[in-house]
Amino acid sequence: MNPPNEFPDDFSSFPPIPFALVVPPENPNPNPNPTPPPSQTPLEVEDPSSSHPLSFTVPKKRRCGRSHRPATSFHLPQFPDGGFSSNGNSLASSSSSSIPANSIRHNVENPSSKPAPDMSDEIIVINKESTAEALIALSAGFPADSLTEEEIDFGVIRVIGGIEQHCHGLLDSTYNYLVSHGYINFGIAPAIKEKIPAEASKPSVIIIGAGLAGLAAARQMMRFGFKVTVLEGRKRAGGRVYTKKMEGGIRVTQAAADLGGSVLTGTLGNPLGIVARQLGYSLHKIRDKCPLYNVEGQPVDHDMDMKVETVFNQLLDKASRLRQSMGGVSVDVSLGSALETFWQVSANAVNAKEMNLFNWHLANLEYANAGLLSKLSLAFWDQDDPYDMGGDHCFLPGGNGQLVQALAENVPILYEKTVHTIRYGSDGVQILAGSQVFEGDMVLCTVPLGVLKSGSIKFIPELPQRKLDGVKRLGFGLLNKVAMLFPHVFWGTDLDTFGHLSDDSSHRGEFFLFYSYATVAGGPLLLALVAGEAAHKFESMPPTDAVTRVLQILKGIYEPQGISVPEPIQTVCTRWGSDPFSLGSYSNVAVGASGDDYDILAESVGDGRLFFAGEATNRRYPATMHGAFLSGLREAANMAHYANARALRMKVNRNPSKNAHSCASLLADLFREPDLEFGSFSVIFGRRNADPKSAAILRVTFNDPWKKSHEGSRPDQQHSNKLLFQQLQSHFNQQQHLHVYTLLSRQQALELREVRGGDEMRLNYLCEKLGVKLVGRKGLGPSADSVIALIKAERGNRKPASTLSSWKAGTSKLKPGTFKRKMVRRAKILRSINASPLSGNSNLAIGKLPEENKTSV
Repeated sequence: MNPPNEFPDDFSSFPPIPFALVVPPENPNPNPNPTPPPSQTPLEVEDPSSSHPLSFTVPKKRRCGRSHRPATSFHLPQFPDGGFSSNGNSLASSSSSSIPANSIRHNVENPSSKPAPDMSDEIIVINKESTAEALIALSAGFPADSLTEEEIDFGVIRVIGGIEQHCHGLLDSTYNYLVSHGYINFGIAPAIKEKIPAEASKPSVIIIGAGLAGLAAARQMMRFGFKVTVLEGRKRAGGRVYTKKMEGGIRVTQAAADLGGSVLTGTLGNPLGIVARQLGYSLHKIRDKCPLYNVEGQPVDHDMDMKVETVFNQLLDKASRLRQSMGGVSVDVSLGSALETFWQVSANAVNAKEMNLFNWHLANLEYANAGLLSKLSLAFWDQDDPYDMGGDHCFLPGGNGQLVQALAENVPILYEKTVHTIRYGSDGVQILAGSQVFEGDMVLCTVPLGVLKSGSIKFIPELPQRKLDGVKRLGFGLLNKVAMLFPHVFWGTDLDTFGHLSDDSSHRGEFFLFYSYATVAGGPLLLALVAGEAAHKFESMPPTDAVTRVLQILKGIYEPQGISVPEPIQTVCTRWGSDPFSLGSYSNVAVGASGDDYDILAESVGDGRLFFAGEATNRRYPATMHGAFLSGLREAANMAHYANARALRMKVNRNPSKNAHSCASLLADLFREPDLEFGSFSVIFGRRNADPKSAAILRVTFNDPWKKSHEGSRPDQQHSNKLLFQQLQSHFNQQQHLHVYTLLSRQQALELREVRGGDEMRLNYLCEKLGVKLVGRKGLGPSADSVIALIKAERGNRKPASTLSSWKAGTSKLKPGTFKRKMVRRAKILRSINASPLSGNSNLAIGKLPEENKTSV
């Protein structure tokens, strides 16, 4: 259950800003053959005057000009005259969108183009819009009479159908929810940047990585009033999104090359498309035309091309049916083995040219998943297909680095800070980068999955085994590029992609696809892609050999056409697999993994101290730039929630109990008969409630000599709390007692009892593993009073039989002077507590590093 969100800021002061609301359906359970819900479907809107119904197409996973299988579709009845009427912001304002602007919104730019409607006309228009929007909402899976668990936890509506649904409180709560979760009013519009406070008023947050996820989270947290510091290992921001300026030649030819993330995969609801519009940038639709050339450089026969592509799509459908019939067994089978088996069965009359063409489609599929088909999961390789963004795949003219530059503006980023240790605990976090230590309240780790797999960052304490297993199961593939700047465009500007076939299946991904950037880069630029097994071999290929091979391919294609291929002015070869800050390109679902592993990687650790973001933490949009960006917005909301919850708890704990003296006396009486006692630890809890999560009170007694049970301990064991033990033993060496307490769950108390190694090991486990604080009686606060009262009331109803019989007989078995001695003992205990040098806020949970080289952020 997420802690409540509390934002004292008045978000309602925002002016209307272009936004897109993305409300995806609930996360599905792992399903080997997920059915695409209609909520994330791109729209193909036909002529409103047509009698045909609207068709919503569901594109399959692709990252180039060719889809891997034909789109499926479903139909809705024809909307009333007036068509789709959105706010004019969420669906289309880019010229590259597949929906013409004039087909989805009314003509408001030119009021003189038609007479102004009277009031009755306006009402009719509104009703028509409501009808259309209602149909869209129903088709998108909006709940008609129920709320999601997240909405219930957030307290959007307390009573379904209540009168408050018509009140301003509901609107304010809904609006704040949408803003705080990054659904609306995110990005870099002027009205949004103006809302960033000049001085931070909330806890400090450290963000590791200045990629899209880190930058998105940083801007959101700054907007919420948190103090933010971003640590970036590179000399630049952007991470795996990198636009390099290439130039050279006598006339100084220039171009912007996207060496990393390059394609905006879908424009409808894509947050990066919204950011681009906020900056006033247009998007260039990647045209579908993608001619293929065979090994000899000749165009592939059209009929053969269509035949092999049809067979390829049929094989994918067969693989889908196979995983359905196999059930859970398909988790351990690769997609590649299934496709190759089906191909061998159906390839009796296949010639060499058709085989080369089939291998090109396999390379294209490996490119889309940045992984070898032999390692992709048959069951879940396409688990994110139902959530594909609708609309066209686009380039951003000038490169995606423009988005990075705008998002990084005024964000405090410290470059060349390579993080090697992340320490987290109940008191906050410590980040070690080189010889520097950065301290904060929370940390967001956005490093790529490849870095997590390498183990180059040490987590203290170690990450939960569940997360470590998820990191191990997910795949992290590789894609490389060769960027070439030429003196002029010799390949034509009527296409954006073209492909080349190989006659060697092990090299099928080597320069198999070319991106023409001539229309978007500002100069004659070509990018050659290397995918699959060839991408790994490319890491060790000398750059001169790579460029020579690319030129051979280009000359083989264009010189027979009488076109001369010039020498490139400048070339750049990527090595993403060798880059220590990425160690690969993007994630995929490997054999043995599932979409659940993306959710596991997204889970926070350490009771809201350590968070994770990045494309590999986004189940619905992995391996995409917008997936990374959305994960940053998600974690900003999560961090704000935990911070607000902690602030509320601290506020409650700061209020001392009004009956502290009486409660202290009562607490001492209750601990005379503890429910659990082991070593110097004793626990009381209510026995009526057997819930393992029910509250319990733990007391630790420090005296001299310290109670030691040396079971399993070694003389050379070192603990961070050893100095604490020595100090306490020295201070209370006159048989005095110090009692410190904490609230924990019944289950945690039972786990503590099972810890071996003596009281020192138990205290170490309590403070560093469970992350709790030990405080004086007053430090427990009012929250403990109710637990104490509950235990007292329960014990009052279950007096020992001997005591009851004694009172019934009118006699007491207490010897003379016993009651007086008990009162004297109690006074001594209270006096020793009050004389303790430890304050109520003393923290025994985290060992501190030397003060030098520390930086509090």
